[in-house]
Amino acid sequence: MSRAAVILIRIAILAVFLGAWEVLPRAGIVNPMLLPPFSTVLLTLGEILGRADFREAMAVTTAEVLIAFVIAVPLGGAIGVLAAENEYFGAIFKPMLFYVFSIPKSIFLPMFILVFGIGFQQKVAYATFSTIFIVIMSASAAVESVKSDYVLVAQSYGATRAQILRRIYIPSMMPILLETLRISMIFNFTGVMIAEMYASRTGVGHMIANWGENFMLPQLFAGVIVLAVAAMAFNELVRTLEARCSTWRS
Repeated sequence: MSRAAVILIRIAILAVFLGAWEVLPRAGIVNPMLLPPFSTVLLTLGEILGRADFREAMAVTTAEVLIAFVIAVPLGGAIGVLAAENEYFGAIFKPMLFYVFSIPKSIFLPMFILVFGIGFQQKVAYATFSTIFIVIMSASAAVESVKSDYVLVAQSYGATRAQILRRIYIPSMMPILLETLRISMIFNFTGVMIAEMYASRTGVGHMIANWGENFMLPQLFAGVIVLAVAAMAFNELVRTLEARCSTWRS
């Protein structure tokens, strides 16, 4: 199936979904108090986008997401590479890392509130903690995916460690690392939202939580749309980079 056909099918599915969202509440099939019509949500979206407090909340949330991402990805990547390259470090710490990774991170939120309060630092720290373990696991798997035969051949031809890193490790690891960026952003974004919704006075998550608690569903759905669009935009950006690196998969 051609790419154009796939895009048309996606557009058709989206149109059907949005059409049902508009028609079902207006026809009374779905309670409009619980699911406002799509047109009402769009009008509300335009209204809140023009509000200074919402733009300020978006700026705060964006800063928290970016800072946590910038901290978690390099740090987690370094630990993951060390766990894969160092036999003793990996044998000792990898089982512990897998154990912590399997625990729902939301149960640690009260600890972060006690240590950092409910300010900016708490949300960045919690999002970093929520993200770093998936980066560690993925980086370790990326290093282990490099075929040892390639490294052996390069060494036999006298390649330096820097050349092996640049010509073998990075091309072989790049597809997995790009996929890791996408997945880690999901964990990062979710961590910030949880922290903002349950322990914050600022941010989009805090506003969405208030709208939900006060049964302001048009505003609630409008906020969800903003977050969904932002998440999908980042996802498509990384997918584009990943497609350009597809020749390295082989």
